[in-house]
Amino acid sequence: MTDVRSTPAWTEWRAAREGTRMHHGWILAGRAGLGKRAFAMEAARDLVGATGEGDHPDILVLDHPPKDDKEARKKADGKPYERARNIKVDQIRAMQRKLTTRATLGDNRVVIIDPADDMEASASNALLKSLEEPPAGTTMILVAHRPARLLPTIRSRCRMLRFGPLDDDAIRTAVANAAPETSVDLRDAAVRAAGGSPGMAMAYIEHDMGKVDRLLREIVTQGDADFTLRGALSAAIGTRPDKDRQRVLFDLARAILTDRMAQTDREALPGLADAHADLVELAAQAPIYNFDAIFLVMEIGSLLASVAGNRSGANV
Repeated sequence: MTDVRSTPAWTEWRAAREGTRMHHGWILAGRAGLGKRAFAMEAARDLVGATGEGDHPDILVLDHPPKDDKEARKKADGKPYERARNIKVDQIRAMQRKLTTRATLGDNRVVIIDPADDMEASASNALLKSLEEPPAGTTMILVAHRPARLLPTIRSRCRMLRFGPLDDDAIRTAVANAAPETSVDLRDAAVRAAGGSPGMAMAYIEHDMGKVDRLLREIVTQGDADFTLRGALSAAIGTRPDKDRQRVLFDLARAILTDRMAQTDREALPGLADAHADLVELAAQAPIYNFDAIFLVMEIGSLLASVAGNRSGANV
């Protein structure tokens, strides 16, 4: 993937590091798949002076924990496990207890929370205390795919570092380097679907979304009056897709609607914007309400079918 240290974000980070006062809280903001976690890890290693590979005792990473004790045992055994939907307040409090002690190998310590916009409300409130009175030598790096979901008081205490989409050539190179065995046609389809995100392009390939992509584009172009395409879409996704596959489905549908908005005429934009907003809302509700997979697929297909009449001759 893209070398973190060659990005504009790294230039901004290094300028802050070399300044007279380094901010204690950072938000890495941008859509999923843009390399924010890799950046956070590299920035953390830069701060603590880490050399070599492997974990560092002064870099604390908080992400989605195992769903329950059963899943925790799977994780301990090195097996695949299901994660909880949110980052918990207990994780924040455990981190805060660690911060009352001295750093292990130096004067600096870094806490990475990824994704910070998935913290439960009590976790966000607990974190705010650490941002208001940060321990000496501690830097907080919050990875946020949807920074607007963070508390305003958290955003106001952090410096925002934004990650924009990559161009198609950069994504094509990243995909070719990461998955050299893939065909040129599959790479091109993944780049087209990526919406500027190399992570999305790789997810497209890993989850074999080519057929799903074609069906979504057919629905948004020609509609689906007899539900035939939506039925085929449901079969292509499967009756029990895992959460990662569902997430890729939502990302792909959003990218297709965004493409259409960029290529259509002004009169069609309100309907497209409404469908996009409804899709974003459905994606946010899906992990909370644990919707049936077939219901989700049909809803996504219906939202895309609802804009099929908004044509301007664009080839979406």
